[in-house]
Amino acid sequence: MQFFGIQRILGLLLMVFSITMLPPALVGWLMGDQHLMPFIDGFLVIIVLGFVVWLPVSRIKRDLRIRDGFMVVVMFWVVLGLAGAIPFYMSPDLNMSLTDSVFESISGLTTTGATVIVGLDYLPYSILFYRQELQWLGGMGIIVLAIAIMPMLGVGGMQLYRAETPGPIKDNKLTPRIAGTAKALWYIYLGLTVSCALGYWAAGMNLFDAISHAFSTVSIGGFSTHDESMGYFQSPLIESVAVVFMLLSGVNFGLHFVAWHHKSLRDYLADSEFKTYVRLMLLVAVITTSYLVLMEVFENFGSALHHGIFQTVSIGTTTGFTTAAYHTWPGFLPVLLLFLSFVGGCAGSTGGGIKVIRFLLLLKQGMREIMRLIHPNAQVVVKLGRSPVPGRVHEAVWGFFAAYVGIFVTIMLLLMASGLDQVTAFSAVAASMNNLGPGLGDVGVNYQGINNFAKWMLGLAMLLGRLEIFPLIVLISPAFWRR
Repeated sequence: MQFFGIQRILGLLLMVFSITMLPPALVGWLMGDQHLMPFIDGFLVIIVLGFVVWLPVSRIKRDLRIRDGFMVVVMFWVVLGLAGAIPFYMSPDLNMSLTDSVFESISGLTTTGATVIVGLDYLPYSILFYRQELQWLGGMGIIVLAIAIMPMLGVGGMQLYRAETPGPIKDNKLTPRIAGTAKALWYIYLGLTVSCALGYWAAGMNLFDAISHAFSTVSIGGFSTHDESMGYFQSPLIESVAVVFMLLSGVNFGLHFVAWHHKSLRDYLADSEFKTYVRLMLLVAVITTSYLVLMEVFENFGSALHHGIFQTVSIGTTTGFTTAAYHTWPGFLPVLLLFLSFVGGCAGSTGGGIKVIRFLLLLKQGMREIMRLIHPNAQVVVKLGRSPVPGRVHEAVWGFFAAYVGIFVTIMLLLMASGLDQVTAFSAVAASMNNLGPGLGDVGVNYQGINNFAKWMLGLAMLLGRLEIFPLIVLISPAFWRR
C-alpha cells in the first residue's frame, strides 16, 4: 500500500475541492443575500487542510496500484462528505447540527437528493446554489473529474477510474488515454447541462432556477430550490423538459459518446440495455397513468398523464423530483415506483440503482436456467445483442446482487431497531442505496424527523450506492490488507 502516495493525492484533491466554495459565495454576492462567510471560511479550512496533508509528501511520486485506487476513492468520498458539510454547519440561516450537515452534504454529493432542510423558498441564494452544485459535481463523480486534471498534477488515474466504476463494463474506454475518456464524459455532461438550462429558461423558469435545476436534473440528483420541487412551477412544459433530460441522463454516457461521434441513432437502437431501459419506463408509465385514471386521483386524463409520466421517469431514473405527493397515491403505485428505482439508470450513467444491465443479465440468466431444466444437456449461452457474456461477468453480477441484498437487509433491520416503522425503514434504505431521495412513510417529504443514528446509517447507504458497494466492501475485507 502506497500510503504516502495516497496522502499526496488526498491533499491535492482537497485543495481542488476547496475551489467549489467560491461560486456559491459569488452567487450570494451577485444576488445580494450577503451570505458569504460560511463559504469563505469553508474555502480557507479545506484548502489549508489539503495543503497540510499534501506538503509533507509533496515530493513523493509513485504509481498507484489497484488497491491504492480503492483506498483513495473511498477515503476521498468520506472526507469530501465531511468537508462539504462545513458551509451547512456554519450557516446562521440553517442552524443545522453536525449530523444534519453531513447528511445533507453526502446526499448532495452522492446525488441522492434526500434532504433534512425545510423552508427552501426562504433560504439565501448561495445556500440554494451550493446544494445544486454539490449534486452536479457528484453526478459524474469527483474522482472522474480529478482524472481529467491529474496529468497536470503528475498523478496517473487509471487505478482511480477502475475503482470508481466497478460495473460490468468498467474496462471499456472511449479513448486510448484515460484522461481523454474522463474529458469526453465531461464534455457530454456539460453539453447536456447547458442544453437543459436553456430548455428550462425557455419553458418559463428564471435564470437562477433554470441553472440550478439543470444541475440536479443532469446529475440525476433531485435537489430543488423550492419545497414543492418541480410542483412549484405548475408547468407541464417545464416538466416535459425535465422528463427529456432525466431520460437522457439515465443513459450510458459512453453510448452517448459513441452515438454522437458517429452522428447516428443506430448505436442507441442496437444497444440491449438502452432498449430495455426505454421499454421498462414506458411500461411503468402506462401502468401508473392507467391506475391514476382508474382511481380518479386527478381531475382529468391530461393531469393523470403528465403526473404519471413525470413521476415514473423521475423515480425510475432515481432523480427524485416530485410534482405531486406520490407517496400518498392509492394502491400499489408508490411501491411500484419505489421498486422501479431498484433497477435505476443504465450502467455508466449518472443514475443510481442496481442498473438496468445487471437486471437484464439476471433475467437472461434466469431464462437460461429454465431452459437447462427443460433441456439438461443443452449449452445455452447468455448474450447481450449478438455478443456472448463471459462467465466472469455473470459471477460479478450475482456477487453484486447478493452483496446488495445482504447490506440492504442489515441496514433496514438496524433502522427498525432504532425506532423507525417497517415502511419508513424499508423505503429510506431503498431511497438511499438507490440514490433516489424521497421515500415512503415518515421520509415521504423529507428526512428531518428521523433519529440521528438512522441518518448516519443512511449516509453510509448513500455512499454504498454511489460507489456500487464493492469499493467499500473491499476495504473491510481481510484479503485487501494481506501482502
